Amino acid sequence: MINVVYLCKYIFLFMSNWDDKAKRLLKSEMVKRGYTNTDLVGLLNEIGLEETKASIDSKISRGSFSATFLLQCLAVIGCHKLEIEDYENQLLMVAEPNEPYKTSKK
Repeated sequence: MINVVYLCKYIFLFMSNWDDKAKRLLKSEMVKRGYTNTDLVGLLNEIGLEETKASIDSKISRGSFSATFLLQCLAVIGCHKLEIEDYENQLLMVAEPNEPYKTSKK
């Protein structure tokens, strides 16, 4: 008999969008600590990284940033420990909207 929970986790691991997970993980940790992208720019600049608001917005929006960037961001916002298996529930609060944005009035 196949363990359904194991099968679901297996499918989840191999069919998920990892860029989206990385983006949502960073955003959820920032939200939990009350930081905005603008705050993050200042904190990263303080440790010698030359980032702009536009570059941070772009990196986080794409979600395809490096592990180094993720660790730098987590360090400057004071996140020193992550529960990887537990963070899925926290991501719901910063999930991207599923509905397309309306660009015109009708």
